[in-house]
Amino acid sequence: MSAPSTNTPSIEKERVSTFVSITRVMLTGFMRDRTALFFTLAMPLIFLLLFGVLTKNAGTSHVKIAEVGQVAVLDSMPGDSRTELEKAVTITKYDDESVALQKVKKGDLDGLVEQGPNGQVVLRFSMSDQVKAGAVQTIVNSVVQQANQAASGQQPKFTLAPSQVEDNSLKAIQYLTPGLLGYAVATGAVFGTSLTLVNWRKRRVLRRLRLAPVSIGSVVAARVAVSVVVAFVQTAIFLVVATMPFFGLKLTGNWWLVLPLVVCATIAFMSIGFLTGAIAKTEEAASGISQIILLPMSFLGGAFIPIDNAPHWLQTVSRALPMRYLVTSAQSVLSKGGGVMDVLPAMGGLLAFAALFTAISWRFFSWDDA
Repeated sequence: MSAPSTNTPSIEKERVSTFVSITRVMLTGFMRDRTALFFTLAMPLIFLLLFGVLTKNAGTSHVKIAEVGQVAVLDSMPGDSRTELEKAVTITKYDDESVALQKVKKGDLDGLVEQGPNGQVVLRFSMSDQVKAGAVQTIVNSVVQQANQAASGQQPKFTLAPSQVEDNSLKAIQYLTPGLLGYAVATGAVFGTSLTLVNWRKRRVLRRLRLAPVSIGSVVAARVAVSVVVAFVQTAIFLVVATMPFFGLKLTGNWWLVLPLVVCATIAFMSIGFLTGAIAKTEEAASGISQIILLPMSFLGGAFIPIDNAPHWLQTVSRALPMRYLVTSAQSVLSKGGGVMDVLPAMGGLLAFAALFTAISWRFFSWDDA
């Protein structure tokens, strides 16, 4: 019976040393690449700052209504009721109906209210903005109903007690941060993988690595480690900036679950970069193909805008994209109080996507340009 090899510890130590060395080289190359730094870290952060500032005070739609002449239901409202109404409606007095009507047609005002015969309240609005048109009708109808209630002198049988299910401090930044973080992670993983692969193939680094006494597993693991480190840096920057008092992001208790989610998403998007890098022959081609894939995926995945109102077929397409699962799961754990079961299915789907695309990419992969 032969004794166990005494070289095993040294072999493992050599593998770890090789992995660390390759990872250090890749990280150094990334840090020295100003273009990569800009598109991976700076540009997504600029998007966050821009959208965060633009939507900082965003809330429910505020309606602007013109009151032409004297309108009894508005003028007779008690002070407290009028104050509550003006939180949602800006009422401006007009003496000239034609002037107010023209502003409604142009969209400067959302509606026009005037007193009609026999106690009738006349409301005129434009359907160019259906959301505002619905809000105007709902608000004015509510005011009329309250006036009728007061005139009858009877207490209502039923009352409404509304409250939102989210935290009372919920702001637009809590929806923007997960989406733009998803875009940042995807950009870093796709471009980092595809451009590195093309560059190494052109410079014959891949061929030398293949012939060198270095395992392919160490090279792949180092590339994954670098991409994950970059993704964690992106996540940290986004959360630090978004939680600043100016923006006011409120993290939920399970926010840390975004970290394993980001790892799985990074691997999934790296598989896309592997495919584009395997197909493309130049860095320009790899960048162009990656943009063609990444930008539509970001819009369809809800990274920039919600797609709840998109056509059904588009929503079906989005369910096949990894961006959707990253964004929705990140929103759940960062701002909606989601837990482990809200991210596990998404993580599994992202890893399955990575396995599928890696298998496809391997069919197109070559070690050199020959």
